[in-house]
Amino acid sequence: MLLQRFLIRLLTMLITLFGVAIVVFVVIRVAPGDPIAMMLPPGATDDDIARLRALYGLDKTIVQQFFIWLSGVVRGDFGTSISLRQDVLGLVFNRLPATLELAIVALIMAVVLGGTTAVLGARERGTAVEAGIDIASGAALSIPDFLWGLVLTLLFGVLVPIFDISGRVSPQLDLPFVTQFYFFESLLRLRFDLTWDLLKHMLMPAVALALPLAAIISQLLKQSLKEVLDLDYIVLARVKGFSETQVILREALKNAALPTLTLVGVQFTFLIGGTVIVERLFSYEGLGNMAIDAVINRDLPLIQGIVLVFALLFVLINLVVDTMYALLNPRLRHG
Repeated sequence: MLLQRFLIRLLTMLITLFGVAIVVFVVIRVAPGDPIAMMLPPGATDDDIARLRALYGLDKTIVQQFFIWLSGVVRGDFGTSISLRQDVLGLVFNRLPATLELAIVALIMAVVLGGTTAVLGARERGTAVEAGIDIASGAALSIPDFLWGLVLTLLFGVLVPIFDISGRVSPQLDLPFVTQFYFFESLLRLRFDLTWDLLKHMLMPAVALALPLAAIISQLLKQSLKEVLDLDYIVLARVKGFSETQVILREALKNAALPTLTLVGVQFTFLIGGTVIVERLFSYEGLGNMAIDAVINRDLPLIQGIVLVFALLFVLINLVVDTMYALLNPRLRHG
C-alpha cells in the first residue's frame, strides 16, 4: 500500500515538473521584451543581433527551443545565463543554500512559536489568554511577510538598529567555508562569531517569513488539541493525577500534531516561494533575489532554471510530507 502510494506520487511529481517546464518556457517567450536587444549596445547591427540569437538558440521555433532545452536539462545542462555568462546550474546551486537556510530557520521559528502558543491556548481555553492568542494570530496572519519585513526593518534596522538590514554576511569577514551553507557550517565548525554575524543578517527576514506561518500552525494545532482533550483517554489521564500541561504534552500532542504536519509541509513550500520578495527587500543573496534580477534582465535560461528548481523543491517537499503522513498514520500504514 505504501509502496503503491509512493510510486503514484513519484509519477505525479514527474508529470508536474514536465508541466511546469512547458508553462514557464512558453510564458517567458511570449512575454514582451527581447533579451538579446538588452545585451547589445545601441549601435549593434542586424548581423550582430542575428549572430547572438543563433548563439543562444533563439533563432529556432519555440518547439525546437523547448526540446533542445529539455534534452539539456535531462543531461544536467540548464544552459548559460544570458546576463551573467555563466552556467545556470552552477549559479542556481551557488544561491540555493542561502535560500534553504533562510527557509529552514524561518520554519523552525514558526513551529516553535506556533506550537508554544497552541499549547498555551489549549491549556488556557475559554480564558482571556486564549482570546489574546487568537487576536495575535489573526494579526500575524493578516499581514503579509513582505510587510512584516518593512515593519521589522523600520523597528530594528532604523529606529533601534540592532540587526543588519541588508546582505547575508558582513563583507569584511574572512569566510573559511567549504560549502555555501554558511550558517550551518559555522555551527559545525564552532565559529560562533560567524554564526552571530550570519544570524544578525538572517533574523529579520526569517521572522518576517515565520510570523504568518506561526499563526496558521497555532490556530490549527490549538483546535486539534481542543478536540483531542475531550476524548476518553485524556479524561483517564487527568484521573491519574497528571497536570493539564502534562496531559497536553504527553498524551494529546502526539495525536493532535498529525493534521498540523501535513499543513506545515504544504505551507513550507509557500514559505520558500515567499523568500523571493523578502530576499529582495533585505538584499539577501539567495535564489529569490537572483530570480528577480533574471526577470528584470530577461535572462531566459536563468529564469527557466530557477523556476524548475523551485518546482522540484515543492514537489519533493510534498512527496516527503505525504510519505511521512502515511508512515505516521496507522490507518494508512496498515491499510
